[in-house]
Amino acid sequence: MYPLYPQQQDLSAVMNLLNIKQHAARTLLIHHRWKMHCIYDHLDRKGRGRMLTEACIVLPENNSMSAAGSRTHPTRVTCNVCFEDLPITEASTMDCGHCFCNDCWTEHFFASINSGCKQIRCMEVNCKAICDEDMVRRLVDQKYPAASKRFSRLLLESYLEDNDSVKWCPSAPHCGRAIQVAAAGDERHSEVACPCGVAFCFSCTAPAHSPCPCPMWEKWEAKSHGDADSVKWILANTKSCPRCSKPIEKNGGCNLVQCKCGQCLCWLCGAPTGKEHTWERISGHSCNRYKEEEEEEAGDKPLSRSYAFAYYMFDGGGGEFEAHPAERASLAVARNLFEDQQQQLEHHVEHLSRMLAADVPEEVAVAKQDAVNLAKIVEAICGKMYRCIQDELLPLLVQPMSIPAYRPDGPDKAEEFVRA
Repeated sequence: MYPLYPQQQDLSAVMNLLNIKQHAARTLLIHHRWKMHCIYDHLDRKGRGRMLTEACIVLPENNSMSAAGSRTHPTRVTCNVCFEDLPITEASTMDCGHCFCNDCWTEHFFASINSGCKQIRCMEVNCKAICDEDMVRRLVDQKYPAASKRFSRLLLESYLEDNDSVKWCPSAPHCGRAIQVAAAGDERHSEVACPCGVAFCFSCTAPAHSPCPCPMWEKWEAKSHGDADSVKWILANTKSCPRCSKPIEKNGGCNLVQCKCGQCLCWLCGAPTGKEHTWERISGHSCNRYKEEEEEEAGDKPLSRSYAFAYYMFDGGGGEFEAHPAERASLAVARNLFEDQQQQLEHHVEHLSRMLAADVPEEVAVAKQDAVNLAKIVEAICGKMYRCIQDELLPLLVQPMSIPAYRPDGPDKAEEFVRA
Protein backbone atom coordinates (compact mmCIF):
# COMPACT_ATOMS: atom_id res chain seq x y z
CA MET A 1 0.00 0.00 0.00
CA TYR A 2 1.45 3.34 -1.05
CA PRO A 3 1.53 6.15 1.56
CA LEU A 4 -0.21 9.31 0.33
CA TYR A 5 0.83 11.80 3.02
CA PRO A 6 3.92 13.36 1.32
CA GLN A 7 2.02 13.72 -1.94
CA GLN A 8 -0.99 15.17 -0.16
CA GLN A 9 1.21 17.80 1.48
CA ASP A 10 2.30 19.14 -1.91
CA LEU A 11 -1.26 19.01 -3.25
CA SER A 12 -2.60 20.92 -0.24
CA ALA A 13 0.10 23.57 -0.60
CA VAL A 14 -0.83 24.24 -4.24
CA MET A 15 -4.59 24.12 -3.53
CA ASN A 16 -4.23 26.74 -0.79
CA LEU A 17 -1.82 28.85 -2.83
CA LEU A 18 -4.00 29.07 -5.95
CA ASN A 19 -7.47 28.32 -4.53
CA ILE A 20 -8.05 25.39 -6.89
CA LYS A 21 -9.39 21.83 -6.56
CA GLN A 22 -7.18 18.82 -5.93
CA HIS A 23 -7.29 17.47 -9.50
CA ALA A 24 -6.21 20.86 -10.85
CA ALA A 25 -3.41 21.04 -8.29
CA ARG A 26 -2.20 17.57 -9.28
CA THR A 27 -2.30 18.46 -12.97
CA LEU A 28 -0.19 21.55 -12.29
CA LEU A 29 2.32 19.60 -10.18
CA ILE A 30 2.66 16.85 -12.78
CA HIS A 31 3.16 19.51 -15.45
CA HIS A 32 6.04 20.95 -13.41
CA ARG A 33 7.36 17.52 -12.34
CA TRP A 34 6.38 18.12 -8.70
CA LYS A 35 8.82 21.03 -8.35
CA MET A 36 7.24 23.55 -6.02
CA HIS A 37 9.93 26.14 -6.75
CA CYS A 38 8.95 26.06 -10.45
CA ILE A 39 5.33 26.79 -9.56
CA TYR A 40 6.33 29.76 -7.40
CA ASP A 41 8.58 31.03 -10.19
CA HIS A 42 5.92 30.72 -12.92
CA LEU A 43 3.30 32.30 -10.68
CA ASP A 44 5.56 35.28 -10.11
CA ARG A 45 6.54 35.70 -13.77
CA LYS A 46 3.36 34.71 -15.62
CA GLY A 47 0.52 35.07 -13.16
CA ARG A 48 -2.11 32.57 -12.07
CA GLY A 49 -4.25 32.49 -15.22
CA ARG A 50 -1.49 32.00 -17.76
CA MET A 51 0.26 29.40 -15.62
CA LEU A 52 -2.92 27.32 -15.32
CA THR A 53 -3.71 27.64 -19.02
CA GLU A 54 -0.24 26.38 -20.01
CA ALA A 55 -0.87 23.30 -17.84
CA CYS A 56 -4.21 22.69 -19.66
CA ILE A 57 -6.24 23.52 -16.56
CA VAL A 58 -9.67 25.08 -17.10
CA LEU A 59 -11.45 26.45 -14.05
CA PRO A 60 -15.28 26.27 -13.98
CA GLU A 61 -15.62 29.95 -13.08
CA ASN A 62 -13.67 30.90 -16.22
CA ASN A 63 -15.67 28.63 -18.55
CA SER A 64 -18.56 30.28 -20.42
CA MET A 65 -20.12 26.92 -21.37
CA SER A 66 -20.36 25.82 -17.73
CA ALA A 67 -21.72 29.21 -16.68
CA ALA A 68 -24.44 29.14 -19.38
CA GLY A 69 -25.38 25.57 -18.47
CA SER A 70 -25.73 26.45 -14.80
CA ARG A 71 -28.22 29.23 -15.71
CA THR A 72 -30.43 27.18 -18.05
CA HIS A 73 -30.59 23.93 -16.01
CA PRO A 74 -31.46 21.54 -18.91
CA THR A 75 -33.19 18.28 -17.98
CA ARG A 76 -32.00 16.26 -21.00
CA VAL A 77 -28.83 16.23 -23.10
CA THR A 78 -27.62 14.61 -26.33
CA CYS A 79 -24.26 12.83 -26.13
CA ASN A 80 -22.08 13.81 -29.10
CA VAL A 81 -20.28 10.45 -29.03
CA CYS A 82 -23.12 7.90 -29.06
CA PHE A 83 -25.83 10.48 -30.05
CA GLU A 84 -28.20 9.16 -27.39
CA ASP A 85 -30.74 11.53 -25.91
CA LEU A 86 -30.78 10.95 -22.17
CA PRO A 87 -31.57 12.60 -18.82
CA ILE A 88 -28.97 15.04 -17.53
CA THR A 89 -28.51 12.80 -14.49
CA GLU A 90 -26.97 10.15 -16.77
CA ALA A 91 -24.37 12.56 -18.19
CA SER A 92 -21.37 14.36 -16.71
CA THR A 93 -19.82 17.72 -17.49
CA MET A 94 -16.14 18.45 -17.02
CA ASP A 95 -14.65 21.78 -15.93
CA CYS A 96 -14.16 22.68 -19.59
CA GLY A 97 -17.95 22.55 -20.09
CA HIS A 98 -18.10 19.55 -22.43
CA CYS A 99 -20.84 17.08 -21.55
CA PHE A 100 -21.11 13.42 -22.57
CA CYS A 101 -23.05 10.45 -21.26
CA ASN A 102 -21.60 8.52 -18.35
CA ASP A 103 -21.23 5.33 -20.40
CA CYS A 104 -19.06 7.05 -23.01
CA TRP A 105 -17.01 8.79 -20.32
CA THR A 106 -16.51 5.45 -18.54
CA GLU A 107 -15.25 3.65 -21.64
CA HIS A 108 -12.99 6.58 -22.50
CA PHE A 109 -11.52 6.57 -18.99
CA PHE A 110 -11.13 2.77 -18.98
CA ALA A 111 -9.24 2.76 -22.29
CA SER A 112 -6.96 5.59 -21.14
CA ILE A 113 -6.16 3.86 -17.83
CA ASN A 114 -5.35 0.60 -19.61
CA SER A 115 -2.84 2.48 -21.76
CA GLY A 116 -1.14 3.80 -18.61
CA CYS A 117 -2.42 7.37 -18.87
CA LYS A 118 -2.56 9.33 -15.60
CA GLN A 119 -3.72 12.61 -17.15
CA ILE A 120 -6.88 11.83 -19.11
CA ARG A 121 -8.01 14.54 -21.51
CA CYS A 122 -11.54 15.53 -22.45
CA MET A 123 -13.18 13.61 -25.33
CA GLU A 124 -14.12 16.77 -27.22
CA VAL A 125 -12.09 17.32 -30.38
CA ASN A 126 -9.16 19.74 -29.85
CA CYS A 127 -9.95 20.11 -26.14
CA LYS A 128 -6.81 19.66 -24.03
CA ALA A 129 -8.46 20.00 -20.63
CA ILE A 130 -7.58 17.33 -18.04
CA CYS A 131 -10.56 15.45 -16.61
CA ASP A 132 -11.46 15.63 -12.93
CA GLU A 133 -9.77 12.64 -11.24
CA ASP A 134 -12.62 12.28 -8.73
CA MET A 135 -15.10 11.93 -11.57
CA VAL A 136 -12.81 9.43 -13.28
CA ARG A 137 -12.72 7.27 -10.16
CA ARG A 138 -16.47 7.58 -9.52
CA LEU A 139 -17.51 6.50 -13.01
CA VAL A 140 -14.86 3.83 -13.56
CA ASP A 141 -15.31 2.28 -10.13
CA GLN A 142 -18.95 1.45 -10.88
CA LYS A 143 -18.05 -0.81 -13.83
CA TYR A 144 -14.29 -1.45 -13.62
CA PRO A 145 -13.18 -1.35 -9.95
CA ALA A 146 -9.77 -2.85 -10.75
CA ALA A 147 -9.11 -0.07 -13.27
CA SER A 148 -10.08 2.51 -10.66
CA LYS A 149 -7.43 1.13 -8.30
CA ARG A 150 -4.87 1.14 -11.09
CA PHE A 151 -5.67 4.79 -11.82
CA SER A 152 -4.95 5.70 -8.19
CA ARG A 153 -1.67 3.81 -8.42
CA LEU A 154 -0.73 5.67 -11.63
CA LEU A 155 -1.30 9.00 -9.91
CA LEU A 156 1.00 8.08 -7.05
CA GLU A 157 3.63 6.62 -9.37
CA SER A 158 3.79 10.01 -11.05
CA TYR A 159 4.85 11.44 -7.71
CA LEU A 160 7.56 8.81 -7.45
CA GLU A 161 8.83 8.84 -11.02
CA ASP A 162 8.66 12.57 -11.80
CA ASN A 163 9.83 13.89 -8.43
CA ASP A 164 13.49 14.92 -8.17
CA SER A 165 13.60 14.02 -4.47
CA VAL A 166 12.26 10.46 -4.92
CA LYS A 167 13.80 7.60 -6.90
CA TRP A 168 13.44 3.85 -7.13
CA CYS A 169 16.30 1.79 -5.74
CA PRO A 170 18.32 0.43 -8.73
CA SER A 171 18.94 -2.94 -7.05
CA ALA A 172 18.73 -6.07 -9.20
CA PRO A 173 16.59 -7.98 -8.49
CA HIS A 174 14.56 -4.98 -7.46
CA CYS A 175 13.92 -4.67 -3.73
CA GLY A 176 10.71 -2.72 -4.37
CA ARG A 177 11.76 0.39 -2.43
CA ALA A 178 11.48 4.01 -3.48
CA ILE A 179 13.99 6.28 -1.73
CA GLN A 180 13.31 9.86 -0.69
CA VAL A 181 15.91 12.45 0.29
CA ALA A 182 15.28 15.56 2.33
CA ALA A 183 15.84 18.01 -0.52
CA ALA A 184 16.48 17.48 -4.21
CA GLY A 185 19.97 18.48 -5.30
CA ASP A 186 21.32 18.57 -1.75
CA GLU A 187 25.01 17.67 -1.96
CA ARG A 188 24.78 15.71 1.29
CA HIS A 189 22.50 13.24 -0.44
CA SER A 190 24.38 12.82 -3.72
CA GLU A 191 25.15 9.26 -2.70
CA VAL A 192 22.69 7.24 -0.63
CA ALA A 193 22.31 3.70 0.67
CA CYS A 194 18.97 1.92 0.40
CA PRO A 195 17.87 -0.14 3.44
CA CYS A 196 18.43 -3.20 1.22
CA GLY A 197 22.16 -2.38 1.27
CA VAL A 198 22.61 -1.02 -2.27
CA ALA A 199 24.58 2.25 -2.38
CA PHE A 200 24.01 4.43 -5.43
CA CYS A 201 24.40 7.92 -6.82
CA PHE A 202 21.09 9.76 -6.43
CA SER A 203 21.80 11.93 -9.47
CA CYS A 204 22.37 9.17 -12.05
CA THR A 205 21.29 5.99 -10.10
CA ALA A 206 24.60 4.32 -11.00
CA PRO A 207 26.54 2.55 -8.23
CA ALA A 208 28.24 5.06 -5.90
CA HIS A 209 31.22 6.44 -7.82
CA SER A 210 32.66 9.47 -6.01
CA PRO A 211 35.12 11.12 -6.34
CA CYS A 212 34.41 10.68 -10.06
CA PRO A 213 31.67 13.06 -11.38
CA CYS A 214 28.62 11.52 -13.07
CA PRO A 215 29.50 12.45 -16.69
CA MET A 216 33.00 11.00 -16.35
CA TRP A 217 31.73 7.84 -14.65
CA GLU A 218 29.14 7.30 -17.38
CA LYS A 219 31.87 7.46 -20.03
CA TRP A 220 34.13 5.23 -17.96
CA GLU A 221 31.42 2.59 -17.56
CA ALA A 222 30.71 2.64 -21.29
CA LYS A 223 34.42 2.33 -22.00
CA SER A 224 34.92 -0.50 -19.53
CA HIS A 225 32.11 -2.47 -21.18
CA GLY A 226 33.56 -1.81 -24.62
CA ASP A 227 37.21 -2.69 -24.04
CA ALA A 228 39.70 -3.67 -21.35
CA ASP A 229 40.56 -0.16 -20.18
CA SER A 230 38.60 -0.26 -16.93
CA VAL A 231 39.12 -0.32 -13.20
CA LYS A 232 39.23 -4.10 -13.35
CA TRP A 233 41.91 -3.93 -16.03
CA ILE A 234 43.96 -1.47 -13.97
CA LEU A 235 43.88 -3.67 -10.88
CA ALA A 236 44.74 -6.77 -12.91
CA ASN A 237 47.44 -5.27 -15.14
CA THR A 238 49.32 -2.76 -13.01
CA LYS A 239 51.45 -2.89 -9.88
CA SER A 240 52.19 -0.08 -7.46
CA CYS A 241 55.81 0.96 -7.17
CA PRO A 242 57.06 0.07 -3.63
CA ARG A 243 58.95 3.39 -3.51
CA CYS A 244 56.69 6.07 -5.04
CA SER A 245 53.40 4.09 -5.19
CA LYS A 246 52.68 5.10 -8.81
CA PRO A 247 50.99 2.39 -10.94
CA ILE A 248 53.27 0.54 -13.37
CA GLU A 249 52.12 -1.28 -16.50
CA LYS A 250 54.06 -4.23 -17.96
CA ASN A 251 54.16 -4.53 -21.75
CA GLY A 252 55.89 -7.86 -22.33
CA GLY A 253 59.41 -8.93 -21.35
CA CYS A 254 60.60 -10.69 -18.22
CA ASN A 255 59.27 -10.32 -14.69
CA LEU A 256 61.66 -7.50 -13.71
CA VAL A 257 60.13 -4.07 -14.24
CA GLN A 258 61.51 -0.63 -13.45
CA CYS A 259 59.51 2.41 -12.36
CA LYS A 260 60.25 5.91 -13.68
CA CYS A 261 61.57 6.75 -10.22
CA GLY A 262 64.32 4.13 -10.73
CA GLN A 263 62.97 1.43 -8.39
CA CYS A 264 63.02 -2.15 -9.73
CA LEU A 265 60.44 -4.70 -8.63
CA CYS A 266 59.22 -8.22 -9.28
CA TRP A 267 56.11 -8.23 -11.46
CA LEU A 268 54.77 -11.42 -9.89
CA CYS A 269 54.76 -10.34 -6.24
CA GLY A 270 55.45 -6.59 -6.42
CA ALA A 271 58.41 -6.72 -4.02
CA PRO A 272 61.40 -4.35 -4.54
CA THR A 273 64.46 -5.96 -6.15
CA GLY A 274 67.85 -5.14 -7.63
CA LYS A 275 68.56 -4.77 -11.35
CA GLU A 276 70.56 -7.95 -11.91
CA HIS A 277 68.44 -10.69 -13.44
CA THR A 278 68.07 -13.33 -16.13
CA TRP A 279 64.99 -14.30 -18.08
CA GLU A 280 64.10 -16.91 -15.47
CA ARG A 281 65.00 -15.27 -12.16
CA ILE A 282 65.98 -12.05 -10.37
CA SER A 283 69.24 -12.10 -8.42
CA GLY A 284 68.81 -12.18 -4.63
CA HIS A 285 65.02 -12.36 -4.83
CA SER A 286 62.78 -15.15 -3.58
CA CYS A 287 59.34 -14.52 -5.08
CA ASN A 288 56.28 -14.96 -2.88
CA ARG A 289 53.85 -15.10 -5.77
CA TYR A 290 50.84 -16.15 -3.76
CA LYS A 291 50.97 -13.60 -0.96
CA GLU A 292 47.69 -12.28 0.41
CA GLU A 293 46.39 -9.01 -1.05
CA GLU A 294 43.68 -7.95 1.38
CA GLU A 295 42.56 -4.35 0.85
CA GLU A 296 40.96 -2.00 3.31
CA GLU A 297 37.59 -1.04 1.78
CA ALA A 298 37.19 2.44 3.23
CA GLY A 299 40.22 3.75 1.36
CA ASP A 300 40.32 1.32 -1.56
CA LYS A 301 36.96 2.26 -3.10
CA PRO A 302 37.63 6.02 -3.39
CA LEU A 303 41.14 5.13 -4.58
CA SER A 304 39.96 2.88 -7.42
CA ARG A 305 37.34 5.43 -8.52
CA SER A 306 39.96 8.18 -8.51
CA TYR A 307 41.70 6.35 -11.36
CA ALA A 308 38.64 6.83 -13.57
CA PHE A 309 38.57 10.53 -12.66
CA ALA A 310 42.29 10.96 -13.38
CA TYR A 311 41.96 9.22 -16.76
CA TYR A 312 39.41 11.74 -18.08
CA MET A 313 40.77 14.75 -16.21
CA PHE A 314 44.37 14.43 -17.33
CA ASP A 315 44.78 11.90 -20.14
CA GLY A 316 41.69 10.64 -21.96
CA GLY A 317 39.28 13.54 -21.62
CA GLY A 318 39.17 16.21 -24.28
CA GLY A 319 35.91 17.69 -25.52
CA GLU A 320 33.43 17.95 -22.66
CA PHE A 321 36.14 17.23 -20.04
CA GLU A 322 38.65 19.74 -21.41
CA ALA A 323 40.09 22.48 -19.23
CA HIS A 324 39.90 26.14 -20.20
CA PRO A 325 43.01 27.06 -22.25
CA ALA A 326 43.81 29.83 -19.79
CA GLU A 327 43.75 27.34 -16.92
CA ARG A 328 46.26 24.80 -18.25
CA ALA A 329 49.08 26.11 -16.07
CA SER A 330 46.81 25.88 -13.03
CA LEU A 331 45.80 22.38 -14.13
CA ALA A 332 49.42 21.23 -14.07
CA VAL A 333 49.86 22.50 -10.51
CA ALA A 334 46.56 20.98 -9.36
CA ARG A 335 47.47 17.69 -11.04
CA ASN A 336 50.67 17.46 -9.01
CA LEU A 337 48.69 18.10 -5.82
CA PHE A 338 46.10 15.45 -6.73
CA GLU A 339 48.69 12.82 -7.68
CA ASP A 340 50.60 13.47 -4.46
CA GLN A 341 47.44 12.86 -2.41
CA GLN A 342 46.57 9.82 -4.52
CA GLN A 343 50.02 8.34 -3.90
CA GLN A 344 49.74 8.98 -0.16
CA LEU A 345 46.36 7.25 -0.16
CA GLU A 346 47.76 4.25 -2.07
CA HIS A 347 50.63 3.95 0.38
CA HIS A 348 48.50 4.15 3.53
CA VAL A 349 45.77 1.84 2.18
CA GLU A 350 48.42 -0.76 1.40
CA HIS A 351 49.96 -0.31 4.86
CA LEU A 352 46.55 -0.62 6.54
CA SER A 353 45.75 -3.72 4.50
CA ARG A 354 48.96 -5.42 5.62
CA MET A 355 48.28 -4.46 9.22
CA LEU A 356 44.75 -5.91 9.17
CA ALA A 357 45.92 -9.10 7.46
CA ALA A 358 48.81 -9.73 9.84
CA ASP A 359 48.66 -12.06 12.84
CA VAL A 360 47.40 -10.30 15.97
CA PRO A 361 50.28 -9.77 18.42
CA GLU A 362 50.06 -10.22 22.14
CA GLU A 363 49.66 -6.48 22.63
CA VAL A 364 46.15 -6.47 21.16
CA ALA A 365 45.27 -3.02 22.49
CA VAL A 366 48.37 -1.48 20.89
CA ALA A 367 47.70 -3.16 17.54
CA LYS A 368 44.08 -2.04 17.61
CA GLN A 369 45.05 1.55 18.34
CA ASP A 370 47.62 1.51 15.53
CA ALA A 371 44.96 0.32 13.09
CA VAL A 372 42.51 2.99 14.29
CA ASN A 373 45.14 5.72 13.93
CA LEU A 374 46.08 4.59 10.44
CA ALA A 375 42.40 4.40 9.43
CA LYS A 376 42.01 8.03 10.55
CA ILE A 377 44.98 9.00 8.38
CA VAL A 378 43.36 7.27 5.40
CA GLU A 379 40.10 9.14 6.06
CA ALA A 380 41.92 12.47 6.27
CA ILE A 381 43.75 11.86 2.99
CA CYS A 382 40.49 10.82 1.29
CA GLY A 383 38.90 14.06 2.46
CA LYS A 384 41.83 16.11 1.13
CA MET A 385 41.68 14.33 -2.22
CA TYR A 386 37.93 15.00 -2.53
CA ARG A 387 38.43 18.69 -1.70
CA CYS A 388 41.29 18.92 -4.19
CA ILE A 389 39.07 17.52 -6.95
CA GLN A 390 36.10 19.76 -6.08
CA ASP A 391 37.95 22.99 -5.31
CA GLU A 392 41.11 22.83 -7.44
CA LEU A 393 40.40 20.61 -10.48
CA LEU A 394 36.72 20.63 -11.45
CA PRO A 395 36.48 24.47 -11.58
CA LEU A 396 39.10 24.38 -14.37
CA LEU A 397 36.82 22.42 -16.73
CA VAL A 398 34.80 24.02 -19.51
CA GLN A 399 31.73 22.02 -18.41
CA PRO A 400 30.81 22.64 -14.74
CA MET A 401 30.77 19.49 -12.58
CA SER A 402 30.67 18.66 -8.90
CA ILE A 403 31.08 15.71 -6.55
CA PRO A 404 29.65 15.06 -3.07
CA ALA A 405 31.72 15.83 0.00
CA TYR A 406 33.70 12.91 1.39
CA ARG A 407 31.82 10.92 4.02
CA PRO A 408 34.01 8.52 6.04
CA ASP A 409 30.98 6.46 7.08
CA GLY A 410 29.90 5.91 3.48
CA PRO A 411 26.73 7.06 1.68
CA ASP A 412 23.83 8.48 3.69
CA LYS A 413 21.33 5.92 4.92
CA ALA A 414 18.31 6.85 2.84
CA GLU A 415 14.76 7.07 4.09
CA GLU A 416 12.42 4.43 2.66
CA PHE A 417 9.63 6.48 1.12
CA VAL A 418 7.59 3.55 -0.16
CA ARG A 419 7.85 -0.17 -0.78
CA ALA A 420 5.97 -1.67 -3.70
